Amino acid sequence: MRYIKQLVFAAIMLFCSIEMASCNGNDEPSRQNYDGMPLVILDTDIGSSTDDLFALEMLYYYHNEGRCKLLGVVVDRMGEHCAAITDVMNTHFGHPEVPIGLVRDGIASPRVWIDYSALPSYAGSDGTPLFHHSISDYGALPDGWQLYRRLLAAQPDHSVSICSIGFVTSLSQLLASSADEYSPLDGVELVRKKVKCLYIMGGVFGESVEPDFNFAQGISFAQEFFRLWPQDVDVIFSPMEVGQGIEYKPELVVADVSWTDCHPIKQVYMKCNCNTGQMMWDPMAVINAVEGDDVFALSQRGTVSLTPQAQTIFTPDAKGNCRYQLPGSSDWNSSMLEKIRKANLSLAD
Repeated sequence: MRYIKQLVFAAIMLFCSIEMASCNGNDEPSRQNYDGMPLVILDTDIGSSTDDLFALEMLYYYHNEGRCKLLGVVVDRMGEHCAAITDVMNTHFGHPEVPIGLVRDGIASPRVWIDYSALPSYAGSDGTPLFHHSISDYGALPDGWQLYRRLLAAQPDHSVSICSIGFVTSLSQLLASSADEYSPLDGVELVRKKVKCLYIMGGVFGESVEPDFNFAQGISFAQEFFRLWPQDVDVIFSPMEVGQGIEYKPELVVADVSWTDCHPIKQVYMKCNCNTGQMMWDPMAVINAVEGDDVFALSQRGTVSLTPQAQTIFTPDAKGNCRYQLPGSSDWNSSMLEKIRKANLSLAD
């Protein structure tokens, strides 16, 4: 009996020593890559372009299929109505447990392409609200960078895939953050320790040298992001031209879920003018994060820098942490559209 007690005591002491080491700010990040299910945080400027809605819907679909775990959603467009849109999506598609963070000190008055801010208050012909909410006080939501810290600190080392499909305000604030109750690491070291790869919708590469829209909307945040992002954490850019040939036409969106009107995305397409040249840019980052690199043609490795004019400069380097997606053929574009439609059809059942 004494021997058993000694074993139990030794096990407890070992567990405590591991826990203490994990809370030490000087601990070394694990050198083991995480090979499990993709753990995804979506960072979105939802509330303007409809491709953000489809990107989020695809993550619900993948989550339901057991192909990823959606850890949380960081809303990178200021305004509680943007958090409310995300809440409606989470609730309607059966994931009210997915936490939401909201940027508060972000980009003032960025461009709105399609205004579906009224989605949370859409009502039927009898005046009854079409969609439920799960959050009663959006003012109580954490800032986006705070949610990042809480979620990242709780995950295995080198396991988290971040899909950034909007601005980089919360990411830059995360990188500039200090130790807190969630982790003794500062933002840069927390990202270095926990993030496997960042998939980011943005960048202009190849022969063209021109500003990137998302980075230009908040250039100071973008410059901070590029300055602080760890050079040993991979980044895959999804330039606009990759999704440019993938059009989910408004009439097809509505027809695909013809048997119901109680569908958030369908309602947006019924009530708003979505025939504005919106292509399926944002889902490309999500598909890459969940289905892997083999689905895409990628550039060689290199580094990416940002000019004050929001131009992205790619420099080839075999040891670089950056790559970017290359546009596909018309057949590839069709296959990508079918993935998006399949998610939309599946979740409308």
